[in-house]
Amino acid sequence: FLLFFWPLPFSSLPELLLTLLNLTLRIWLAIRKMRSSSLRTLRVVQRRGFATTPRRLDSYGFIGLGQMGYQMAKNLQSKLSPKDEIRIFDINKDAVSNLAKEMGQSQTGGARVAVVDSAREASTESDTVITVLPEPSHVKSVYKSILTDLPSRPRIFIDCSTIDPSSSREVAASVAAAQPSGIFVDAPMSGGVVGATAGTLTFMLGCDESHLARIEPVLLRMGRRVLHCGPQGTGLSAKLANNYLLAINNIATAEAMNLGIKWGLDPKVLAGVINVSTGKCWPSEVNNPVKGVVEGSPAGRDYKGGFGIGLMKKDLGLAVVAAKEAGARLKLADRATEVYASAEAEERCKGRDFSVVYRYLGGEKS
Repeated sequence: FLLFFWPLPFSSLPELLLTLLNLTLRIWLAIRKMRSSSLRTLRVVQRRGFATTPRRLDSYGFIGLGQMGYQMAKNLQSKLSPKDEIRIFDINKDAVSNLAKEMGQSQTGGARVAVVDSAREASTESDTVITVLPEPSHVKSVYKSILTDLPSRPRIFIDCSTIDPSSSREVAASVAAAQPSGIFVDAPMSGGVVGATAGTLTFMLGCDESHLARIEPVLLRMGRRVLHCGPQGTGLSAKLANNYLLAINNIATAEAMNLGIKWGLDPKVLAGVINVSTGKCWPSEVNNPVKGVVEGSPAGRDYKGGFGIGLMKKDLGLAVVAAKEAGARLKLADRATEVYASAEAEERCKGRDFSVVYRYLGGEKS
């Protein structure tokens, strides 16, 4: 640089240095401009390449359209691409036809809908199969029918049913034997029908960590949060442990509220004390069993809606079975099971939210 410009006439060395500095700055700016232009061109090419690459069709099979499954399938379909397909099946034909009609009338578009006549037909061409079924026996029976002579191909089987972990592992073993390239995971959920409708469910996922990237996006189309609990079966273990605690807390809250009211305490005052103290829990703060304490709780609508007492009794029973298999002692389980069974047997409590045990325990006479 210096040798190249030295013959030019300069009155002083500072003037020479200033000129060189100015020239260097101009060259640097020119190079930077050229690089920036090249990067922009590269990004455009990349975007064009991505946009013109044809997207592979994804096919989903959804089996089980009860109160939860119906809403989950509806959310899933609405958030899929029109290039995708969802095949729906339930033994309740009315539920299937009603859902297909709702999906067809949806303003959000979504995947193409196919109504099929069996669980196996829902699975044959599907990349992802989702099941939401009531009992362990139903899950075993449905997967037996699915796996019989099912063409082998890479598939993900996501079971969102609440069953015992042992039954889930048994089904997982059947899938592994019949479909070597298949993946079976357990993904029970929390949030109830309200969460299923709003798409705000929390899923407790049991699967190998390497499968998370493939499974999470599917679940997040039906919910808001996915909690990876460990290998297959642990999602169910986490849910049953949580629901066992919930079952006990619910009874204790009903008894404590009834006790305080009979001592002359205002129920809102008592709940306010509990909810800033060590007795605070979900049944006291969110699902309080006393009418008028928490706005919008089932207690304010005669315990209608919410988490049914029969479902709580079922989950409690599953937790007891799983605890026995694991050798864990549950000293309160038998008494809690008796309370829920006795409450459900009463007409004034049957089919209502599980906080209705407050009524069974004498908390209200109506």
